[in-house]
Amino acid sequence: MSVLLSALGFALSVTLPNILLLVLGKILYLKKMITHDFCHCAAELVFKCALPLLLFINLVSMKMDYMAQAKLVAAGAISTVGLYVLAEIYAYFRIPEMRDKGVFVQGVFRSNLGIAGLAFVQNAYGAEGVATAAVYLGLITILLNILSVMALSRTQNQSLPEKIKSILGKIISNPLIVAIVIALTLNMLHFRLPEFVLQTFRYLAHIALPLALICAGATFDWQSIRKMSDVSLQASVGRLVLAPVFAVLVGYAFGFRGLEMGILFLMTATPVAAASYIMAKAMGGNDVAAANIMGITTFGAMFSASIGVAVLRGVGLM
Repeated sequence: MSVLLSALGFALSVTLPNILLLVLGKILYLKKMITHDFCHCAAELVFKCALPLLLFINLVSMKMDYMAQAKLVAAGAISTVGLYVLAEIYAYFRIPEMRDKGVFVQGVFRSNLGIAGLAFVQNAYGAEGVATAAVYLGLITILLNILSVMALSRTQNQSLPEKIKSILGKIISNPLIVAIVIALTLNMLHFRLPEFVLQTFRYLAHIALPLALICAGATFDWQSIRKMSDVSLQASVGRLVLAPVFAVLVGYAFGFRGLEMGILFLMTATPVAAASYIMAKAMGGNDVAAANIMGITTFGAMFSASIGVAVLRGVGLM
């Protein structure tokens, strides 16, 4: 019981501020202090500027040992792609609306690595865990964004070559992917930007998460998730239950125990990334469903992550 309470305490410390920002967004919307038009403009700002800079700042100065973490990154990549494929299969048969399919798929596989994932690892393992998770964060975040572009790029009237060309173009021009690639390149070259440039980037990066969460909270539709068949509820179950279980199975197949299993689990047992709502809105997906998935998983991850930590520690895997 003490293990479960401790796990719940650290999960609560990570997710509660996000929940409060979602609630604030709904309050501001109900009081007509923000509107859907504001959320649309804010989403553009976050997607094209603030969020790329947040990822850039997180990665550009991290100490990374690529060779030492190759096995962990491989397990994370297999887990992520496996979840993507399973979600696509489910969406093909069970999600009828085209603009819902990509949002559902993204909701299942897209972890919140940079905020919740790193915070979970920090609380569980301290500086050693963060150093080990750094390479995982950088490389898997690229994969998550590539798969998100693929999931959200759904057009019924395009031929296969046109669709491939369109997806590749969106991947190459995606601000989040561009920011990560530049950051990792500068990191490997040990290139240090002037402090005044980094500080300016930090100012802009700091608005990314709160603004994204406030807008997601404003868009959150409680009525729609009361239906058990709703796409947001189905995706949330996939994110909170299927994703961490699948990651643990992959980790077990790799022979992980202790730190590596803990990092793989904690980086997966997170709410859906804030970027999922921003990308869904920017790319024409169902942004209401995306906001609902963010709200449900942000709240639910407090309990699912805590239970997972208690179980894994109880059986000696973490």
